[in-house]
Amino acid sequence: MSDQITTASAATIYIRPELENGVGAAVTGEVMRPISVSEQISNIDSVRKLAALFVVVCLWELYTRFGGINELMFPTFTATATALYDAIVNESLMLNVWNSLKLLLTGYAIGISFAVALVVLAVGSRFGSDLLTTLTAMLNPLPAVALLPMAMLWFGLGSEAIIFTLLHSIIWPVALNTHAGFLGVSETHRMVGKNYSLKGLAYIGKILVPAAFPNILTGLRIAWAFSWRTLIAAELVFGGQVMDTSGNLGAEGSTAGGLGYIIFQNQMESQTSYVFAGLFMVILVGIVVENGVFLNIEERTIRKWGMQQS
Repeated sequence: MSDQITTASAATIYIRPELENGVGAAVTGEVMRPISVSEQISNIDSVRKLAALFVVVCLWELYTRFGGINELMFPTFTATATALYDAIVNESLMLNVWNSLKLLLTGYAIGISFAVALVVLAVGSRFGSDLLTTLTAMLNPLPAVALLPMAMLWFGLGSEAIIFTLLHSIIWPVALNTHAGFLGVSETHRMVGKNYSLKGLAYIGKILVPAAFPNILTGLRIAWAFSWRTLIAAELVFGGQVMDTSGNLGAEGSTAGGLGYIIFQNQMESQTSYVFAGLFMVILVGIVVENGVFLNIEERTIRKWGMQQS
């Protein structure tokens, strides 16, 4: 009986016929294709940025030259470039830039020192953390230029007033971003430090700083941008008063003041092209510092460590 069931079941098995695809061999496509010269050039980041800048410059020149704009109100790019060249060659503009940068670097170093002290105190104790959080919430929204009148009353019309104002633009971005970076360090990194019995400054320098370096670098960048803007604004506020090469107010002369003073002086003399040249120099200094200093640090640290994508 079982043999009959097996035979009947075997007779009902249906075997499908084999199908053969007649398309032919599979095509894998191009594995490697040579890149054209135009594609190689377009892949260069600096070339793309220069091309965008060139478009902006062309639109600026066309608008001011053929748009019926009074050159006293808005000079052409050609006039601005000519004024910039003349100010660098004949008016000692680079010395004015250096006078501003000296004040900025002094305030930057002092501000970072204060920020480091606050962060170390915040990491080491709950009181320090509450103090930093409270001071940041109170003072960080306050514009730095708003402190300039009080700084002038306390320190007089000299470099000390400007440096005091710069400190407000530097301390809080650096301290806030550094403290936030320390709080974001993973428990794995913290356990490594505990396993090596690291404490105090050694724990901060070997564990917290490398792990939080992206936040620290962001704070330094923000502090630089804020302090550079504050410095130019402060020099504009001083106006007719001129700082000598040591940063103190002295006799009038274009080589004695900073970059902000040159902008103010040319504005008073209705030299609009030279005002735009001074503003253009402010932008150039910012670009050089961003790409020559901070971007270089970023490439050698956090991108090299794999903490940030290129």
